[in-house]
Amino acid sequence: MSPWLPRWEPENPEFWKKTGSKIAWRTLFITTVGLTFSFATWFVVSALVVRLPGIGFSFTSTQLFWLAAMPGLAGGTLRILHTFLIPLYGTRHVLTYSALAKLIPCVGLGLAVMNPGTPFWIFVLLALSAGLGGGDFSSHMPSTSLFFPKRLQGTALGIQAGVANFGVSLTQFVTPWIIGFALFGSFAGTHQIFTKINPMTKEVISSSWIWLQNATFWYIPFLIAGGFICWNFSSSIPIKSPVKEQLDIFKNKHTWFCTLTYFMTFGSFSGLAATFPLMINGVYGNFPNAPDPLKYAFLGPLVGSAMRVIFGPIADKVGGGILTNIAGLGLITGCMVMVFGGILTPTSLNTFPYFVITMLGLFFFSGMGNASTFQQYPIIFGHSPRQAAGVLGWTAAVAAYGPFIFSSLIGMIVAITGNAKIFFVGLALFCAIATLINGWFYTRKGCKTPKLISPIPMS
Repeated sequence: MSPWLPRWEPENPEFWKKTGSKIAWRTLFITTVGLTFSFATWFVVSALVVRLPGIGFSFTSTQLFWLAAMPGLAGGTLRILHTFLIPLYGTRHVLTYSALAKLIPCVGLGLAVMNPGTPFWIFVLLALSAGLGGGDFSSHMPSTSLFFPKRLQGTALGIQAGVANFGVSLTQFVTPWIIGFALFGSFAGTHQIFTKINPMTKEVISSSWIWLQNATFWYIPFLIAGGFICWNFSSSIPIKSPVKEQLDIFKNKHTWFCTLTYFMTFGSFSGLAATFPLMINGVYGNFPNAPDPLKYAFLGPLVGSAMRVIFGPIADKVGGGILTNIAGLGLITGCMVMVFGGILTPTSLNTFPYFVITMLGLFFFSGMGNASTFQQYPIIFGHSPRQAAGVLGWTAAVAAYGPFIFSSLIGMIVAITGNAKIFFVGLALFCAIATLINGWFYTRKGCKTPKLISPIPMS
């Protein structure tokens, strides 16, 4: 296929029906599959860290939280870079090279876990490299927004981001199973002995063989195949712009309002997804017969991802603004339950089901907000598809710091106070501010676009 399409007019009904629709949906499929593996490799560290102490690594709880935070730090920073890549290099090149780049953390982490002598700083560097999977979002999503007409962007972006977010559940669901046998035989290294310790008596409860390197090695063939498919079956839209020109989005106040609402939604989703396993382990791991974090951790991202897919088409019909308000109120309520429900300071495992249900509620509303906000932004910036794509990339970049901010703050607060209540109070206050801004500018009676059906003026 030609690397660059000769013309692209998705708002032209005749062009869309005859040419555009087929190319756009094919590209959406390719980028969605690729982005799913991006999310999976981005969050694989959160699935690995809960197993490291059991195979001989003597990292502290704080160090484990920092390892879970590193992919978020790198992912957010790389998303800033990815925000500007599509208008510079085009969809085909960016998709291909980003797919192959994720081989770095997958190979490196697999080798590192096989040696209990691997120092902490090596794991920090490899955890940072896992952020390569997080950076992709800010090029994949803007690319999709350029391929589709505005009337379908809520649906298309909801499908892509929602299905891709399943990658978080994928890595947390597959990891406990795939590390249980010699997937690659002796070719990919030998087993480790995983030991469970009674937290009260410090006695060994059980020991078993695991192949923790499988958790990252199994992505390698899919990433190689993905790079091949992207190079041979995708093209780029003829919209090019230098970085200096793209910076004009930062002069518009709506860019910053959108940044707040998207951090409220996706920042919460990604941050909670990264910390969910460690929170289960930290809050309920000291009780006898403590729950296995990875048996529950995948449920949160699963719920959030499903809601993003479901509410994308709904946002196209009713407008994203009102759904963002509902999502904000739901997140505030969930935070208050976490603070005042007694589930962060349990005296037994009896409150564990309520902890899981509350966390799933937070994922539900963050997923709804993920869908509604990405329906809003292309319409808020409807005067310029290039600017709309840039805002999608920028807001996603800032929100990708969620895993870093959530993991580091929760780890620090728990170390000081013994629980994470203060963190959820702060999160509730932030969500209240973001929801008020969204309501005032985009949904209140008399605002310029009550249902976000038409573009907002540049004033």
